[in-house]
Amino acid sequence: MLKSHENSVGAWAFLLGVILALVVGVFTTLLPIPALIDYSAQIYSVLALLGVVIGFMIVRGKDSQTFLLSGGIIVVASKFGMEGITGSLIGIGLYDIVSSIFSAFLVLFVPATIIVALKTVFSIAKV
Repeated sequence: MLKSHENSVGAWAFLLGVILALVVGVFTTLLPIPALIDYSAQIYSVLALLGVVIGFMIVRGKDSQTFLLSGGIIVVASKFGMEGITGSLIGIGLYDIVSSIFSAFLVLFVPATIIVALKTVFSIAKV
């Protein structure tokens, strides 16, 4: 069976973004490598750019509702998760790791979710 390759750029951007968000979240806290700290703004910029690519390329048509629901849940859960883990994980040393992963997910998913939401609103408002 042949698969369509029309959306492979968006799919790869999504996969790369999620993996990069996890890697950035873990390695910025576990391995305080000066190169990672010096280039953290550029790394987060790449995550935001991948979020824009995801928003424009991966989500089309009826998949936008599913993406908006799941992307909204990821954004809300990441934001409240960053705030909620302060008391529960600070004693065992996982606070920085989990907070950094949630922050990286926010940088990736907020632009993608906003772009898909705007595309959806404009498609609904077509006259």
